[in-house]
Amino acid sequence: MNELLWAAMLLVNFGAILFSYKIWGKAGLYLWVPVAVIVANIQVTKTVELFGLTATLGNIVYATSFLVTDILSENYGKKDAARAVGMGFFSLIMLTILMNLALFFIPDSSDFAHDSLVTIFSIMPRIAIGSLVAYGISQLHDIWAYDFWRKRFPSIKFIWLRNNLSTMVSQLMDTLIFTFIAFWGVFETAVLIDILITTYLLKWVVAILDTPFIYIARGWHDRRVVDNG
Repeated sequence: MNELLWAAMLLVNFGAILFSYKIWGKAGLYLWVPVAVIVANIQVTKTVELFGLTATLGNIVYATSFLVTDILSENYGKKDAARAVGMGFFSLIMLTILMNLALFFIPDSSDFAHDSLVTIFSIMPRIAIGSLVAYGISQLHDIWAYDFWRKRFPSIKFIWLRNNLSTMVSQLMDTLIFTFIAFWGVFETAVLIDILITTYLLKWVVAILDTPFIYIARGWHDRRVVDNG
């Protein structure tokens, strides 16, 4: 059941990115980055079993932020991709600050959500630190690597190569950094290793499956350029 839900979530994420890009262009890609960062850092607090291993949710939506920066790098250049990373940083910092401030408010007797919010967001500063460090290092590497491989394989037919070479290394960096900062001492070592392996494998699968969507986005971009003269 979880595996089917995982596949469904994958399709929803890819579809939402294409929808945003089709409707709003570059702005739609910028819009997705805060959505991905915020949702991923909430979903990551939930652990599930996928393909026989323990995994955290948030892997799909977080991995799609790399798809977005790769589309921006492909169609507009690394400066626009770096701008999206900055937006992701800001959204995560503000989520952490605003939700932890909310926890200081004394709940009314009619409140039913405070304890749940405490459970989710009291760990958020640690998750946010891990996410910010991992996100910054891995995304900046991804932007650099995509540009590096694009200069060496500039043909459109090699989009699959530059996308996967840049993303898979960046995802490994992100997984190692985030998992150890966010969850070291929170889970038993065996569970932590399961999370580490599963997280990277799932992100690796997403990186492979997102390649056709970069080709679609590149095709839309080229047609817009032609249509606009």
